[in-house]
Formats: sequence, C-alpha cells, structure tokens
Amino acid sequence: MKRLAFLLIVGVAGTAVLLSLGKWQLDRLEWKQTIINDIRARISAPHVSVPIAPSPDEDKYLPVQASGKVGSEYIRILSSQKIIGAGYRIISPFESEGRRLLLDRGFLKIKDNVPDQTRDISFVEGNLHWPQEVDGFTPEADLKNNIWFARNVDTLAEALKTEPILIVASDISPSSGKVTPLAVDTIGIPNDHLQYAVTWFSLAAVWIIMSLTFLWRTQNRNKGKDL
Repeated sequence: MKRLAFLLIVGVAGTAVLLSLGKWQLDRLEWKQTIINDIRARISAPHVSVPIAPSPDEDKYLPVQASGKVGSEYIRILSSQKIIGAGYRIISPFESEGRRLLLDRGFLKIKDNVPDQTRDISFVEGNLHWPQEVDGFTPEADLKNNIWFARNVDTLAEALKTEPILIVASDISPSSGKVTPLAVDTIGIPNDHLQYAVTWFSLAAVWIIMSLTFLWRTQNRNKGKDL
C-alpha cells in the first residue's frame, strides 16, 4: 500500500507541475499577443511629422513621413534575407527641415554598390525605431571596411553626426532601385508559447499514462503476492 500511495503522490504531483507549466505558457501567449497587437497598431497608425524630441519608449514604431536629401555618407550593417542571402542594411544621414536624422534605407545585396541618392529630394515614409540589437556577443564594428553588426542609434548618430533618431523606411520616393526598404514589422518577435504549451500538456498526458501503468502493474503484482 505504501508503494501505491507513493506512486499516486508522484503521479499527481508530476501531472500538476506539467499542467501548471502548460497553463503558464498559455498566459505568456496571451501576454505576448497583446504586445504584438499593440506594436501592429502603432506601426499602422497614420503618418505624422517627425517629433522634435521623440521618446524611445512612447514613440517607438511611430509612423512618420518627411522630405529631404539623403547624405552621401553611409554605414553598412551586416544582415541577411531569406532566399536572397547575405547583404547590408544601409544607414545614411537624412537632412530634412534643417535637421539631420538617421535613415535606414533598406537592404542591399552584398555584391551591389550603394546607389547615390544625394541629388534628389526624397520623400520618406517609415517608422521611428530604437532597435535593441547589441549584446555581449556583438562584434565591434569593422571601421576599415565600413561593416557594422548592429543598429545602435546613439553609436550610429555619433558616427554620422546626426540626431539620435532613426527612421526605418517603408517607402522612399524616388526609389534607389537596388536598396529595398525593410519596413518595421512584428515578424522578428518570437512567439512560440503555444508550441511550448502543447509540449507541456503532451508531457502531462504521457506522465498520466505512465503513472497509471505503474499503478496498475504494482497493484497486480501485489495481488499476485497475496495469492
């Protein structure tokens, strides 16, 4: 009887833990979906002029529009795109209404040269963004070859002598051809909580089956001994 009681306690406790972990992942899923929906709402809001002093917290993803001239300088951020492969995000200064801002012009294939847009007045639509791409594993920029590995707004602004304000273009007119704008979206935000929840609930089901099997075998073994 003690063995049966022990197996029953272990079975119930293990099932409770696994089910609670599954429920926690479902709660995380709801939380993450709320965040993603909020970001999507911000991204798709009407475009406005670039604020004088935007806040990285309150104005992140703010849709903006501006006209001005793209500076001749640029920084290449190593990047990649599915199917296309390796390339660069091209960051240039953007002079608009007496201000000098950062402009993420988009993606350029690694074999292509950066096209010049300095002679035209460009109309830009996009979103303000302060990407969090730098961590302990991010390499230092290769300044000799102008290859950077992350978009850090303050560092880019210092290098290109602009305000620490980055517009990620969703459209630039006239088009620069080889540089394809990469609009801000929610694709890169991980949301695997449903998959994790299914995994935990599946483990709970397996645990229940295993516990019932052990209980059944133990009970039958005890009955055999009694005979």
